[in-house]
Amino acid sequence: MNVIGQKIKKLREEKGITQEAMALQLDVTQSNYGRLEKDDRRLNVVKLLKIVRILNTNISYIFNETENSNVNENANLNNTNKEVYDILIESLRSEIQHLKEEINFLRVIVKS
Repeated sequence: MNVIGQKIKKLREEKGITQEAMALQLDVTQSNYGRLEKDDRRLNVVKLLKIVRILNTNISYIFNETENSNVNENANLNNTNKEVYDILIESLRSEIQHLKEEINFLRVIVKS
């Protein structure tokens, strides 16, 4: 079930933002962005963080059923947001480490 993509679509439409505008800000094509809303398995941490920033919402809103989706720009992260943020950051760090390992592997192959 595509719960995350549906929430992103709902928020985008509520804020009057087109798929084209989202795609432009995410540096993807409109059709690629449309697929993100239809198949949330295509989302990665970087895109998700950009979408949350564009839509001015809480990360926790995307994952939970909370009603308040707007972010006060001066507000500190509450505990739930911080936990979700920490998980996403750790996931991104893991992805970066994996890419570094792949680069090192490819360097060894090229040198051989």
